[in-house]
Amino acid sequence: MKSTSYIFLFFILLVAAVSCEDDVIEKPENLIKKDQMIEMMVDIHLAEAAFQSRRVQDSLVENSSPTDFYFSVLNDYQVPDSVFVKSYVYYASMPKNFEKMYQDVMNKLNELEQQFSGRKVEELDLGVLKKK
Repeated sequence: MKSTSYIFLFFILLVAAVSCEDDVIEKPENLIKKDQMIEMMVDIHLAEAAFQSRRVQDSLVENSSPTDFYFSVLNDYQVPDSVFVKSYVYYASMPKNFEKMYQDVMNKLNELEQQFSGRKVEELDLGVLKKK
């Protein structure tokens, strides 16, 4: 958990440093599209949650780190970590736009939570029971 905190602290400090400067970061050559970046950040949050919830219970996860989960997300999207970091820093250099992106991330996470909560599952189960 400490390494995860350090990673996010690094990004926060980087964003703070970038937002204080007059120069805007140049758009990276291989910039990840905004929609894909949002999806990747959602998946990274889900990977972090999976790691945190399973690390004590699962011996395979116990010996790994959150960065292993991050790299698995990047592998799923076939995006090198350097491209992800450059894209993240670029988007974070525009705080108002980045805040809107993160609102989209949180909205998607909330939708997933509602989808997998008891309320939504019960509605789906009732439909399955009616078919039988």
